[in-house]
Amino acid sequence: QTSVRLTMFSNLLCLYSDGLGTADAAVGRLASSYKRLVVVSGRVDTKSQPGFNAAAVFLEGLDETARALRVEAAPRSYRTSFTINYRALFPDGSRSYRVDILEASIEQNHAIWVNGDKFEFSAEAMHCAEALQIRWTHLSSLMERWNKSAEQPLLSSRPARAELRSTLREFDAAWANFEQKYINELIQIEEQARQLVVRAIEAEQMLQELEARPGLGSQDRHACIDAQRHLVSCIARLNSVANFRRKGRDDLPVEVLVDAVDTLVRCDTAEQNGENAERLAAARMISTDVVESFDAMRKYLQEINKCLERVDPHLCNNVGLVARLVDWEECWEVGARYVQNEQLLSGICDLVAEMRLAQRIAPDLITMCEEIDAELFVVMPRIVWLRALTKPAAHLAVFKSLLPHRFIADSGSQLDGVWHCDTELSEFVEKFRSANALLMGNWRSAARISERAAWEVLIKRVVQGAGGKDKDDAYSMLSPRVRLQAESAVEEFLNKLERWSIELQRHQAEDWNQFSAVLISCLSGGNSKQRSHGLFQV
Repeated sequence: QTSVRLTMFSNLLCLYSDGLGTADAAVGRLASSYKRLVVVSGRVDTKSQPGFNAAAVFLEGLDETARALRVEAAPRSYRTSFTINYRALFPDGSRSYRVDILEASIEQNHAIWVNGDKFEFSAEAMHCAEALQIRWTHLSSLMERWNKSAEQPLLSSRPARAELRSTLREFDAAWANFEQKYINELIQIEEQARQLVVRAIEAEQMLQELEARPGLGSQDRHACIDAQRHLVSCIARLNSVANFRRKGRDDLPVEVLVDAVDTLVRCDTAEQNGENAERLAAARMISTDVVESFDAMRKYLQEINKCLERVDPHLCNNVGLVARLVDWEECWEVGARYVQNEQLLSGICDLVAEMRLAQRIAPDLITMCEEIDAELFVVMPRIVWLRALTKPAAHLAVFKSLLPHRFIADSGSQLDGVWHCDTELSEFVEKFRSANALLMGNWRSAARISERAAWEVLIKRVVQGAGGKDKDDAYSMLSPRVRLQAESAVEEFLNKLERWSIELQRHQAEDWNQFSAVLISCLSGGNSKQRSHGLFQV
């Protein structure tokens, strides 16, 4: 009698047979995966990796179950209007349940931030999210009933096939409604977020059109400057939003470019007139970097215009864009500091030229520069100090920028090379002058010749360092009459130089690093930036 009752009970439950197989196996797998969902504070967790994976498995099982029960999918023809990126995620009319859609319906964030701007979803989109969560609750209840019937078959019955089909159909319709509204609004938000790039592209095109006009008159040249200014402002805005690898500066003006172009013209004219190219190397390199980084940014905008839909609306995620902005900011920051300041530019040009001469006197310096050896970063500040102490007026601007606290405010400068500085620095300057005078006393010749000879001795010693083993080589040109006193004074000066070299590097470390990077770039072969990397990167 019990056996008969159980048989009748099974018949009433329905085996979900669909003629192609048994659908209840698919429902059973779905119910089993439901139990593995990670729930935190009453909500399905999709943030953690285990939670995401469990949700993905459940959604995949949901699609499988709906097909097994022959539940017709809600129409998804709206996907044909999606952008190419979203069509790649939703290529056809299949359900294609995704965890990120489920997550969006759970969180129901009314607004998102993209590139520092706030974008709000419509009330309709939030209503669709709420409707989907209501259907999710009904589906969850059905899964719990199924699992309970499996655990306690005598106390609980499985949901009927009709109820399952109805629940899955209503859930799918709510899902499609939310997906359509949510994705369409995301597309609109992304289009607005890309407007920073679009505006830069339009500004670049405007500049191209002006440059293409034959025989530019003065009015057209002024229009070109204005177009450059507009493009630079667009690039600066992009930089402030997308350049997470540097400062994201938005205050670098078009005048940096104008002055760089003018500097290159002056360099060409000076070289044509026979001026030593090494004396202009730093100015040419800095200015060339300014112009070329701007041109590379323009080239990027021209290329990206062909595939704008590939631009990630979160602009900082675009590797190619960020690389171009990093290069632009780095070069223009240096340009703004040196090209727009004649005294600083003159100082760094002089240093590059003198360090080239120093390489001939101390060949070890060539190897240090070529290999960018660690020793170079110890030797370089010594040489910078040495040149500044030899030609103080020429390097006043450089040292005021690197050690401003050592100089008396508003004291100006004197043409005789006197620095108006604090007591400690003044004593150090006098220490150098004394040692240098003793060295120059070795040569009874023109001041320029004796000054250069003394410079060679000092260069050899600062490259060797205070504890250099080849001191005899540096002092070998001195007569015994001068050497004893001069060597003692020079070694005492070198010992004090170490402390001042460290202060030069550390007081305003960022400015020193920028300054030394320009020197190293010039000394290691000039402009070595590679702005073409084969395949174009968005």
